[in-house]
Amino acid sequence: MAHTLLLVDDEPFNLELMSELLSESGFDVVAVESGEAALQALEQDGQHFSAVLLDKMMPGLSGFDVLRRIKADPTLAFLPVILQTAVGAAASVQEGLAAGAFYYLTKPFSRDMLLAVVEAAVSHWDRYLHFRELAHQQLDALRHLSHAEFAFRTHREAQSVTALLAQACPQPERVATGLFELIVNAIEHGNLGLSYHDKTRLQASGEWEQEVERRLADPAMGERRVRVRYEASTTLRRFWIEDEGEGFDWAPYQEIDPASLIESHGRGILIARRLSFDQLTYHGQGNQVEALVQVAG
Repeated sequence: MAHTLLLVDDEPFNLELMSELLSESGFDVVAVESGEAALQALEQDGQHFSAVLLDKMMPGLSGFDVLRRIKADPTLAFLPVILQTAVGAAASVQEGLAAGAFYYLTKPFSRDMLLAVVEAAVSHWDRYLHFRELAHQQLDALRHLSHAEFAFRTHREAQSVTALLAQACPQPERVATGLFELIVNAIEHGNLGLSYHDKTRLQASGEWEQEVERRLADPAMGERRVRVRYEASTTLRRFWIEDEGEGFDWAPYQEIDPASLIESHGRGILIARRLSFDQLTYHGQGNQVEALVQVAG
């Protein structure tokens, strides 16, 4: 099924160009020329869209105004919003992220850059929908779970554990997305020793999945486990994720590097920190991370 994108830009030429490029790449497109029209489209059929490409500077309602309204609406808050602007300063990028943007494009951008960012956005939306469906399938009794501990090796096992534990939290699909990102980091970058640059190179060559499977089959490396501990109180849900790798320098990931926003991966910690958890803290050498969710009393 094709993904539908909402394009918002007050320049008709920009809309026409993006619409043509994205349509040729298999996306369905709805194009509007103002922030007011964008909000009307979202109000009428917001669940129909997989991502929004939003011009930052527009007369009337600006891109930031629209972004803030999207993030304030519980039914739209997780919809990926890609901000477009001619201002590429780091401060402007950080401002967009603080307002809730998922991705950032600086004009002029290439066709390849546009498609890479859109593909990343809709993949993130697909994952969110997947976990929302899985969460709805779990028993409501899991909300009464007080503590649990799991140890596992693979992405498939991680997905099952994530869906189970997320159901014990308010807004389970929100928690599941960030929790899965942290666990995948623990598997890939921790236990399997794959670096950010390894993933970039292997994805570009189409060898990423094969390399993950090869390392999982390794007699030593493949036997490493990710351990997830869960604890609940009346006001808090706590996750502790630990891998058996050598750790990493987690300090630079406290804030996202604006240059990485156009990469095909590397947003996991940002997603977990900004969208899924109320607090995220790395411990030790970086192979232990604590994630907290506040619960209304």
